[in-house]
Amino acid sequence: MNIIRNIKGTHDILPAETKKWQSLENIVRKSSELFGFEEIRTPIFEQTKLFSRSVGSDSDIVSKEMYSWDDRDGTSLTLRPELTASIARSFIQNNLKAISPLNKLYYLGPLFRRERPQKGRQRQ
Repeated sequence: MNIIRNIKGTHDILPAETKKWQSLENIVRKSSELFGFEEIRTPIFEQTKLFSRSVGSDSDIVSKEMYSWDDRDGTSLTLRPELTASIARSFIQNNLKAISPLNKLYYLGPLFRRERPQKGRQRQ
């Protein structure tokens, strides 16, 4: 019987390792909040044009490394390869500047790039 395995460049985070990740994430959260930063979360996928505009349509990220697809209405969507563009989009869309002239934000979350897995660098 053929077992379906995880995709190259990804791995399962099992319970023992999950506890270590949660501990690290809690340290990041507590440290960030201690200095007045607030957490922001953005969607795991965005419109492809967000990344094309922000990192450049000719960049390796856009031309070779993004996981993109067209949804049913033909909109090109992409699993986020980086977070800066999503944070900027959310900041503008939600008019965070009007809420406060100074926003101290932190963010955590998975990123997705179709590149050759290496030590310390995976696809997710």
